[in-house]
Amino acid sequence: MSVFDQAWDWLTDGANWSGEGGVWQRLGEHVALTAGAVAIAAVIALPVALWLGHIGKGGALAVNISNIGRAVPTFAVLALLGLSRLGMGTVSTVVALVLFAIPPMLTNAYVGMRGVDRDLVEASAGMGMTGFQTLRRVELPLALPLVVTGMRTSAVQVVATATLAALVAGGGLGRIVTAGFQLQDQGQVVAGAFLVAVLALLVEGAFTLVQWAVARTPRRN
Repeated sequence: MSVFDQAWDWLTDGANWSGEGGVWQRLGEHVALTAGAVAIAAVIALPVALWLGHIGKGGALAVNISNIGRAVPTFAVLALLGLSRLGMGTVSTVVALVLFAIPPMLTNAYVGMRGVDRDLVEASAGMGMTGFQTLRRVELPLALPLVVTGMRTSAVQVVATATLAALVAGGGLGRIVTAGFQLQDQGQVVAGAFLVAVLALLVEGAFTLVQWAVARTPRRN
């Protein structure tokens, strides 16, 4: 029996989906980790990127600083946080995922804001709009497609990276993969990896639909 046959047998066994440590529980943990990390990253990164993009100062420095996180392996961050006062578990995992999710959001939002036609910005100022009104009613609607792209990139990356949470006693679908390694069950390992890939594709598809809807939404000043 090939490893793919073993993975299919594992996936079609109802006992693996329910109960403690079943697929549904691990899937819920994975989605919660991803949603929490992406939401926290958005609260941190987007206001900074939008404002710096609006004023046109300090953005390049902020982007470069945030991109340092891309050069550091996520596993190394997880290990360091696990050895810190945060300890092993969900908190360390969420912190690491937030650090990993910030750079794409911040970069895309800043680039989107700076890409807005300056003539439109100046025209809005000439109409008597305040800086905040210009940001909210002119710049943000035009930059929104790139903002959503950054969030999509972050979300998909976090889905894949959250699999490493199992290595620091976190939850998620990675626990299925690590359990398969411990049991030397290659079918379970492949099944766990397949579930992560499917979830990543679903998240990608959902954000693609959001991006499509944003692009088709009429802009109203």
